[in-house]
Amino acid sequence: MKITKIKQTETKNFLQRCRTYFLTGIAVTAPIGITIYISIIFINFIDRNVKDFVPAIYNPDNYLPFDIPGTGLIVAIGLLIIIGFFTASFFGKFFVNLGEKIINRLPVFRSIYNALKQVFQTVLGSSSKAFREVVLIQYPRKGIWAVAFITAKTSGEVAIKLKKKYVNIFLPTTPNPTSGFLLVVPEKDLIKLDMNIEQGMKLVISGGIITPEIKKGINKKSSRLKVN
Repeated sequence: MKITKIKQTETKNFLQRCRTYFLTGIAVTAPIGITIYISIIFINFIDRNVKDFVPAIYNPDNYLPFDIPGTGLIVAIGLLIIIGFFTASFFGKFFVNLGEKIINRLPVFRSIYNALKQVFQTVLGSSSKAFREVVLIQYPRKGIWAVAFITAKTSGEVAIKLKKKYVNIFLPTTPNPTSGFLLVVPEKDLIKLDMNIEQGMKLVISGGIITPEIKKGINKKSSRLKVN
């Protein structure tokens, strides 16, 4: 009987170790595999849509017995750099302004273009502070805190109506941070966090499972936000 119980215990322990090793293997390989898979899909998508615009004489796939992945991506990056360089010149600005004047005469396209232009200029602008601050806000009621991101200091008609200092923040949903809520909140009601945007996004997407490490020298007392 004792021998049988020992064998059963050993078998149980062995199965538990196998289960632990299996889950550890998934935890290690899944992020790498998914990252590679998404990267391949992205590169193939760019290649399919960009390679057709590359002249046959400059396309390396026409000289090799196999396709080179990423060629379209390299071409797309090069074209964007050239377009950016051309746009920064006098003639480039002239044609851009001319195109904007034409678009502004089209009712539907005007609204879409101006909205997208403002979003991209805000997010990609070198001097922009959009999505550069991670804060805590009491939501949906007092005593419950949520992680949010500052988009801008409240301005325009909203600021005039409210009169006091308010901040526009984006409150993302979990685990999909692309959706969420725009909230206009008093500066004094926000608590600034020392984590960066990437760490804040990981915290939101993981549902609180991935918690950023506390940096040395950080004051553990809550610091109220000051937006320039």
